[in-house]
This record gives sequence, structure tokens and C-alpha cells, in this order.
Amino acid sequence: MAALKEGAKAPAFALRDENGKVHRLSKYKGQKVVLYFYPKDNTPGCTAEARDFNKELGRIHKKNATVIGVSPDNEVSHKKFSEQLELDFTLLADPDGLISSKYGAYGEKTLFGEKFNGIYRTTYIIDETGVIEKVFKDVKVAGHTKDVLKAL
Repeated sequence: MAALKEGAKAPAFALRDENGKVHRLSKYKGQKVVLYFYPKDNTPGCTAEARDFNKELGRIHKKNATVIGVSPDNEVSHKKFSEQLELDFTLLADPDGLISSKYGAYGEKTLFGEKFNGIYRTTYIIDETGVIEKVFKDVKVAGHTKDVLKAL
């Protein structure tokens, strides 16, 4: 499935965070959401991306926005990852890739000639009413958080 387009209604979700608490997109009505999809906890690129978002969280909050990370990892993995990096934002578990697929951030990938299903590093800025304001596809970690801040 292709990534969603700017101006589209963001698909609803109900996913568990690192503490087992269910989060729904509707809970964030009235503020912007930076929803970023990443492949795997505790990998170099994903660690750098999480650290960058955490470092800029104060500036993101000043723009009436919150950050939510989504990956196929389970709640236990997210808990360890979050604690290790001292993250101050939510990580959501999407182990079956259903929500990631709805956002066009999950599908077939190829690495070293091997095909597998996984996350496409993608970030969405969702506005206060639940509409996709900005889409970042094929995200390169270096400088991505700065691009998100500019878009907010």
C-alpha cells in the first residue's frame, strides 16, 4: 500500500505502548501528532532517530505537537528501548503491521537479495483535527528531526 497523501484523514488506531496502555489517535485531538514508523528497537538508525526526537521534544511540544513512534516490536522490547534511551515520548507496538500497513509504512522490502515484510521509515504530521498535514517518505535519519520541526 502506498503512503497516505497530505490532506487525507489519518487512519484511526488503537495500539499498546511500552507500558501496556492503549493509545488511540482520537485521544490526541486538539494537538498535532508526529507519528513516525521505524523498523526495529535497538538498531543504530532507529536509536539515532529516537534520540533526535527526544532531544528536540521541548521544541516540538512548543508547537502544540507530540511524538509517537511505531514499530513491529512488542511492548517489552519498547519498554527496554525507552528506558535505555530515557525517552520522554510514547512508543507503540504494531507486531502484526496492521496499522503500519494502513499508513502505507509496511510492506515488502529487499535486503541483500532477500525479500521480507517490514517497516518503511515514514513520518506523518497529523493536524489537530486528524488530517495528514505532511508526509516524509523514505526518511534518512540524519537531519530528519530538523525537517519535522520546520514543517510544524
